[in-house]
Amino acid sequence: MGTLAPGEQHAPFSELWYQQQQQTLGDFVCRQLGFYVIPANLKLSVVIPVYNEDRTLRVLVDRVRAVPIRKELILVDDCSRDRSREVLQQLESEGAADDFNRIRVFYHEVNQGKGGALITGFSKVDGDIVIVQDADLEYNPTEYPRLLQPIIEDRADVVFGSRFLGDQAHRVLYFWHYLGNRFLTTLSNCFTNLNLTDMETCYKVFRREVIDEIAPRLVQKRFGFEPEVTARVARRSYRVYETSVSYSGRTYAEGKKIGWKDGFQAIWCIVRFGLSD
Repeated sequence: MGTLAPGEQHAPFSELWYQQQQQTLGDFVCRQLGFYVIPANLKLSVVIPVYNEDRTLRVLVDRVRAVPIRKELILVDDCSRDRSREVLQQLESEGAADDFNRIRVFYHEVNQGKGGALITGFSKVDGDIVIVQDADLEYNPTEYPRLLQPIIEDRADVVFGSRFLGDQAHRVLYFWHYLGNRFLTTLSNCFTNLNLTDMETCYKVFRREVIDEIAPRLVQKRFGFEPEVTARVARRSYRVYETSVSYSGRTYAEGKKIGWKDGFQAIWCIVRFGLSD
């Protein structure tokens, strides 16, 4: 293990950092704490759909950049009507010379929906692993290492971050939304034969090869993306893992966008893509 100068620290999840944790804590404790090595040459693609998120966008991007993993941030503005585009232009300019956190921005001139923004973003990725990140502050980017671990350790091809596994904090909000999520997840499981607890989660992580196979087939432009991508993953028998994530949900007054019409669309997508590709 390399010698550290006074006050110097190895980058978290690096090889030298992990060796240091092993010597201090031992293998068992490191495993329980989720400590492992993220390869230095690994590149994470973070695809972020943006629609009227000027209040949270900069804070979210700063949180993503703070994660100690080499990454590219692919932000797709879905024809925002607020100051999101101005914020995106500033962020792109600031990150132009940052190879560790490269920022790339793409713009839709017509609103297409979250799924449409993700389809655009997926077509631009060049990282080894791809994760979906909403532009609000409902999901916490500090949990990326836990989400990536099953893929990096070659146990999974796709990871879902579940809000309902029960060992992470989540804001208590709408009972009927919770019930709707559970219903949609259960219905999806009936068609896919997966046993997910949270099909509708934002945090979905893919090996690059999975995105290369699935993304060109995606057609759902709004929130139907979630059941469609789940069905396509299940049909190809990829190894799917689920890990718990925290959740700080928004109220409608705070900018939440999904509504009851999206729930009916999700039911149609579950049946449609559950029956055929």
